[in-house]
Amino acid sequence: MERFNVIQPSAVLAPYVKHYWLLESDDVINSQRVIPTGNIELLFHRGYPMKRNGQMIPITSLSGQSLSYADLIPTGTVNMIAVVFHPFGAKAFFEFPVYELSNLIVSADELGIDPLRELEDKILNTADDNVCIHLIESFLINRLNPFKEYNYKRMVATVGSINLCDVELSVSRLAETVCLSKKQFQRIFNEHIGATPKEFMRIVRFHKALYTLQNNPTMSFTTLAYECGYYDQAHMTNEFKLFSGYTPSQYVAICAPHSDYFSY
Repeated sequence: MERFNVIQPSAVLAPYVKHYWLLESDDVINSQRVIPTGNIELLFHRGYPMKRNGQMIPITSLSGQSLSYADLIPTGTVNMIAVVFHPFGAKAFFEFPVYELSNLIVSADELGIDPLRELEDKILNTADDNVCIHLIESFLINRLNPFKEYNYKRMVATVGSINLCDVELSVSRLAETVCLSKKQFQRIFNEHIGATPKEFMRIVRFHKALYTLQNNPTMSFTTLAYECGYYDQAHMTNEFKLFSGYTPSQYVAICAPHSDYFSY
């Protein structure tokens, strides 16, 4: 039996934490293809170890933004808890620019944060999911270092504009909307989100395509490409291959389209 649950954060963390998810399976899950999510995640593995592209994943890890897919291979039953930050949210809890995490999975030991190592021990020795979430929230609240208000508003406005727009926005236009020069905007965006504006917009557009298919499974790929702001169907196909390893037709044949970015 497989159990999956999504839990919303407390009010004090909600500006930075999107949600928590918990996955537990009594059976050994087959290899899973994972795609870029657009969010940085803090993961705790309470079950058997997992491999990502052949490399063992740490018990506790902070996963940065990624522009490529990966294959996860469980070595036994799965029991995971994830903290999913808003695209800009991780920066409020970690002192380094989050672009340093790009395409990386960093262990608690590598991060060198003693309270995180202590939290790992507590999580591994606590069976109650609600207690685990409480422990995680206590850790995050103790580390919370809110942004300067103007930078928080800039990130919220920028991500909101990207999420709502059906065409690719220019970096210059995004910079103008938050009253920054293009160079300043790119620096601040990368420091808070861990990807360049263009990289992040590509990830969001891919998830918009998945979410559109999720809600309109019979839509043609030509219409989908137009609806989601791709130049043409060939452009969308190339982006699908980059982010998932599959063409759109291969993707829908293998699994039901689902966007973690837009669904929760």
